[in-house]
Amino acid sequence: MLRGPRDFSSLDLKKFGGHKDEVNSVAFSLDFQIMLTGCDDQRVRLFNAKTGCMVCKVKGHTGAIKSVAISPDSKTFASGSYDKTVRLWRTRDAELLQVLFGHTKSVEVVVFSPDSSRIASGSWDRSAILWDVEKGFPVRIFSGHDSLVQSIAFSQNGKWLATGSWDFTVRVWTLTDEDGTADVKVMKGHHGNVHAVAFSKDGMLASGSWDKTVRMWNPQNGKDIHVCEGHNGWVQAIAFSNDGLYVASASDDDTVRVWDVYSGKCIKTLEGQTDVAQQCAFTPGGALVAAGAASVTLSLT
Repeated sequence: MLRGPRDFSSLDLKKFGGHKDEVNSVAFSLDFQIMLTGCDDQRVRLFNAKTGCMVCKVKGHTGAIKSVAISPDSKTFASGSYDKTVRLWRTRDAELLQVLFGHTKSVEVVVFSPDSSRIASGSWDRSAILWDVEKGFPVRIFSGHDSLVQSIAFSQNGKWLATGSWDFTVRVWTLTDEDGTADVKVMKGHHGNVHAVAFSKDGMLASGSWDKTVRMWNPQNGKDIHVCEGHNGWVQAIAFSNDGLYVASASDDDTVRVWDVYSGKCIKTLEGQTDVAQQCAFTPGGALVAAGAASVTLSLT
């Protein structure tokens, strides 16, 4: 059961080192045993999230690593790079499985589908691509954004794909059984780059923007439900609690805020936990994890 939001307090702080340049992306396995980091040094590092020990590092990209992700079944991890490619790696031995070519500019985000069979990538070329993980080929290309696709999320039922862009919009694409696109809804309202999108378990959509707000949407009709204001810096990451009652947002104002989904009100502000937070997530036990990529720190609250 998710602990009450007013019970959040700092429990632990770990530092993960080894990179030789700025870390751009942090990702966790669903059980929070594994943490991935991607860096400007063209390396991906895999850590034991509990002990802080590095398990392995992989190389092969010829440009900065912009995004990393680990599949829900933890068997595969992915990296997207400035070199325009996505690479898929086997977790148990860090063997390279696939190099995915298709984007014409830097790949800024990679995300696995809930069943681990697909991966979606977003790029400076203004497109998102849906890939088959096993075969390594593109299933669908999503076009329509007027700028960089910075963030992507699959709904937990696998029916929708949300993309957030520097064109200030969120698009929700309906995926058919054949992984085609039945329709797309364009959500407008942000006044800055959309840097993060996430779905709740029951299908609510949230987006975080450099306009310092979090917006909650109904993805079925494209209407906004709440505009959550309070951050003094860009919103870099968002995550729903496992029961869908709360959404957390991490900002470069050095705070993580927890919002009530039904009222849109901020019910907790956690200060001084991260340095330019790039990721936040709720563990299965209800703890809130925030990772500051610039300094590679992790805090459990």
